Amino acid sequence: MKELSIIQKTYDLIKYYVPIIERFPKVHKFTVGDRIINQLYDLLEGLIKAKYSNRKLNHLINLNVQLDILRHQTRLLLDFQLIALKRYHYISQQIDEIGIELGSWIKNQRKKE
Repeated sequence: MKELSIIQKTYDLIKYYVPIIERFPKVHKFTVGDRIINQLYDLLEGLIKAKYSNRKLNHLINLNVQLDILRHQTRLLLDFQLIALKRYHYISQQIDEIGIELGSWIKNQRKKE
């Protein structure tokens, strides 16, 4: 089965984002940093599980909520001045691209169910 591009984009986001978070001061690394890292890994895991699921729609809707949480957590990093504006824009763009693909996937599943 061909790898879904949304899974590859999520994988690439993790590769880019986690090293940035790992350099946060301890007070943020072990709070918001850990939450974001867990959210990223949960998102990747959820996308892979949804790919093989017979009933994808509920999985995808939950993943969409997770993605929105990730979007807000990322914005908090900018507000806390933990990431540069340039990095924030890049990460937000990646999250938005994942969101667009996820939205299309949800739309297609709604037609099938």
